[in-house]
Amino acid sequence: MALVAIVGRPNVGKSTLFNRLVGMRQAIVDETAGVTRDRHYGKCEWCGREFSVVDTGGYTSNSDDVFEDAIRRQVGIAIEEADVVLFMVEAATGITDYDAEIADLLRRSKKPVVLCVNKVDSGEKMYDAYAFYALGLGEVWSISAANGSGTGDLLDEILRVLPEDSGADDDHADIPHIAIVGRPNVGKSSLTNALLGEERNIVTPVAGTTRDSISTYYNKFGHEFMIVDTAGMRRRAKVTEDLEFYSVLRAMRTIEHSDVCILMIDATLGMEAQDMNIFNVIQKNRKGCVIVVNKWDLFEKGVNTMKEYTEALKARLAPFNDIPIIFTSVLNKQRILDVLDAAARVAENMARKIPTSALNDAMLPEIENYPPPAWKGKYIKIKYVTQLPTRTPQFAFFCNLPQWVKDPYKRFLENKLREHFDFCGCPIQVYTRAK
Repeated sequence: MALVAIVGRPNVGKSTLFNRLVGMRQAIVDETAGVTRDRHYGKCEWCGREFSVVDTGGYTSNSDDVFEDAIRRQVGIAIEEADVVLFMVEAATGITDYDAEIADLLRRSKKPVVLCVNKVDSGEKMYDAYAFYALGLGEVWSISAANGSGTGDLLDEILRVLPEDSGADDDHADIPHIAIVGRPNVGKSSLTNALLGEERNIVTPVAGTTRDSISTYYNKFGHEFMIVDTAGMRRRAKVTEDLEFYSVLRAMRTIEHSDVCILMIDATLGMEAQDMNIFNVIQKNRKGCVIVVNKWDLFEKGVNTMKEYTEALKARLAPFNDIPIIFTSVLNKQRILDVLDAAARVAENMARKIPTSALNDAMLPEIENYPPPAWKGKYIKIKYVTQLPTRTPQFAFFCNLPQWVKDPYKRFLENKLREHFDFCGCPIQVYTRAK
């Protein structure tokens, strides 16, 4: 699928236009300059043609921003990847030094460039747009990304210069979506970059570097996923900026739309209260889970350190402690492929369907050996069990008195299901129904 990259200096409205093109509030928009840092992908459809759009961070140089070099590299990568570059400038400010620098970069890239002047939301401002012909990039297209004026003509021009599609299907809706979640600065973006083998997401020592949820297609070592890097989630009381509030909200929404969540924790800090809160969100949304203990190289080790750490973690996660736990050092690339293998196994388990005959052969003898406790002198008889046709593993046990099967016995049934069938990392729902 053809790719269009939106580039420009900070705060000219790139993310606003990106959201308009993809038809949803996918990228965070704020009056603060420099909100977008990583490359952010989406799909746009216009006149029956579909193409990918990538939003980039604002291009700057010689500023005091700690992310400046990393953002500039990300913009360079986006220009290299793109089939067409959409260069956005702002009418009111005229040509700035940054605009001239980007125009020079684009001329040397030899890529088709569409120059659009944003924030032209009145007839008087149309005259300000003509100054940008001096950049030497050809025709100037005046738009207002906020209210949509001029975007139709702009899209027509993009389609005109866009190369024809190769016809390859680029829709990844049917493959597992793996979300990498956790508190700020535990190494989520570093893990994404290590798995992909490229600097896909910006990594700095500053907590909260990632703001949007960044999706990337992964197809290596026999695995095919959509990997989604998310913003770090802190306690609500600690969130002071509007931007961080939206970042956390976006991360929560990513959990809702994922299949498996990789929960990263800091080995030196252990499983803290906020990690448990994130874990509870994963459980509430019935998602598969893999726990990655990162920065294991910084942890002081004894004889049975890993075993003791695992037991302490499982005790904290009880009663749902049938979860893969991987100890990694992303910086040293230790055991990062084990994380992929574990996520793939959990994704398979989430989609597993057990035949009704196999379920009954395994579970009915267990129920006969340990039947449900009698209630008020009446005996509960479970006749048979079947798996429900749901996206997550859910089972219905048919019996004569379903209302009197209590939670402790349902946990027993869940544990026996886990003993007989591989549901490692998956939440299991057990229901009792009247026969």
